[in-house]
Amino acid sequence: MATDRVSLASYAFHGLLADGKMDLFGYLESCKFRYQVQADIWNGMLISTETDYLYKVKEALDSRGLVLANLCVDEAHIWEDDEDAREANHRNALAHLEAAEILGARTVRIDAGGDPRARVFTEQQFDHIIQRYREYARRALDGGYRVGPENHWGAEVVPENMRRICEAVDHPAFGVLLHFRGDAGDRVMVPWAMHTHVSWEITEGPLTACMGMLRDAGYEGYWGVEHHSGRNEYTEVAVQIARVRDVLWRWQRGE
Repeated sequence: MATDRVSLASYAFHGLLADGKMDLFGYLESCKFRYQVQADIWNGMLISTETDYLYKVKEALDSRGLVLANLCVDEAHIWEDDEDAREANHRNALAHLEAAEILGARTVRIDAGGDPRARVFTEQQFDHIIQRYREYARRALDGGYRVGPENHWGAEVVPENMRRICEAVDHPAFGVLLHFRGDAGDRVMVPWAMHTHVSWEITEGPLTACMGMLRDAGYEGYWGVEHHSGRNEYTEVAVQIARVRDVLWRWQRGE
């Protein structure tokens, strides 16, 4: 069923997490029993990348029959101007790729990095970013998943920058987490879309057009819902999931 390919980003509950009212295992309970969706874990909810802890998370996923559609990794972006920070992020990326392999993630988001205010990559940045993504993609191919950036901050928000990265990496295990913006830039990234994040603004706006664009291109990944407000998260997440499922159900009925 197409509706089985709906996932929920754990970042959707960052407000509850900050208030001490949600943890990773509570999130997995909500995925299974409150929303009947698959998992999309933001590493801000992972308390460790130690093996013993990860196997507990894996057991929690398996016992609930949940697929990990995506592991979303912060503090592992590729480019930092400071070399020590750059290497620290690389080590964090490798730790989370290992975590993805233990947890059975289908996709992993690791950003390109750079100055959050920038809209271009320097040639030095670009060359290093491509080198790392090729390295990560080779590992991902061996592990049966895909890895790549999300178009949500810094120079990644410029579609042509993302196209340039994708064409340069040119690897079957590399992809883009398409954070829908509802504009022409989304279409640029369609050929490389490995996962999605559907925000409140999209579910209240051009949802059918955004999803239809991917469907028409043969997209076979998960429809990932993400909420950002930090308020009324349980109820507003339910609204978003319902709207995504409504589109999928209408497609199934041939509408």
